[in-house]
Amino acid sequence: MNNIFPRASYDNIINVGQIFSRVKMIVNAELYVKDLPGQLVGSLEPISMVDGNIMGVVHDREQIVNHRISLNVTFEVEDATQLKRLEDIWKSRDVIISSIGSVYSTFSMEYLLIGRITASYVERLMDEASQAVTVDSVDIQYSSKNHHEKRTAMISVKVREEGDLERLDRFLGSACREGAITYVRGL
Repeated sequence: MNNIFPRASYDNIINVGQIFSRVKMIVNAELYVKDLPGQLVGSLEPISMVDGNIMGVVHDREQIVNHRISLNVTFEVEDATQLKRLEDIWKSRDVIISSIGSVYSTFSMEYLLIGRITASYVERLMDEASQAVTVDSVDIQYSSKNHHEKRTAMISVKVREEGDLERLDRFLGSACREGAITYVRGL
């Protein structure tokens, strides 16, 4: 049978547990199951067969491709071995795996810096911060009326570990004290 969906592989899934202590892998899979009674349950049951834990399911009867309906499921498994077993079970049950990938939680915080700052200073500051903590994403917005007056920088940061927020707070607090910059956390 020709598979009309791109090949998904468990090899490119990040094992969150290996990176951050012993957290289980959190995986999101986009599946297509036959539009027949019992197929939804039949596609979810294998997750418990490999000792997985279902975290969320979206069953979209509006999205039908080749007489198959879309099923998006987020679940936890212990490791890549369990994920491979699950993939094999799904294949044996004629469940098409359209995509599969890892999911991880992030922790966000916003900071407002006020003072005689430049964009290059804030960029360097965040580059240094990313050496100290695992930064997932950073969004920086600037405002000022005059280039020579005080500026504000709104920094939105997402990190992967809650403890990184504390380390980032200490780092930015220290840097702002040294630079005589007003620092407001948690807007």
